[in-house]
Amino acid sequence: MDMKAHMGSFAAALKDKDVWVMHVVPEDGPNTLKLIYDRGLIGSIHSWCEAYSTYPRTYDLLHAWTVFSDLEKKECSAEDLLLEMDRILRPTGFIIIRDKQSSG
Repeated sequence: MDMKAHMGSFAAALKDKDVWVMHVVPEDGPNTLKLIYDRGLIGSIHSWCEAYSTYPRTYDLLHAWTVFSDLEKKECSAEDLLLEMDRILRPTGFIIIRDKQSSG
């Protein structure tokens, strides 16, 4: 899962692998979901201040690019997001977190 999809680039980087990527477009960012669909990919719009509607233990890999710094701006809980990530990630799964340094 690409937790902050832009144009489906994460899936494009994995195109030679036998995987599918769920692209999650932030509800308060640019709506690039049509572009993702036009590329033949799947996705949804979501706010990570809320739980994601999926079965538990669905994903093998979560890619979180600046998701935590976005939460700080919204005053949402990073702890709640980590719990949600744990809920949707399989026990042997991985998380890739890329973010900015905290300004505080």
